[in-house]
Amino acid sequence: MAETVIIDIEYLYAKTDTAKLSDIEDYIRQIIGIAGNGNDVVLTGAAPIWLYLKAAHALHGKARKLLYRSPVTGDVLIFDHSPD
Repeated sequence: MAETVIIDIEYLYAKTDTAKLSDIEDYIRQIIGIAGNGNDVVLTGAAPIWLYLKAAHALHGKARKLLYRSPVTGDVLIFDHSPD
């Protein structure tokens, strides 16, 4: 059974208070490492759209299911490759 992994993207750049495009490869490496393989992944936290888009692209083929979570929308399914 897949584990649900919640990734607060804002945490990745908390030390600098601002996400930097020049650090994108580091952010993506961290996201992939936290997500693992074959898990259900939830992305949340305040972050620029470019970071969410890169994260979703990087997780395609690694995550079984990807969701975006916000207090306004709740959970939004990005993709679901589970056989259920």
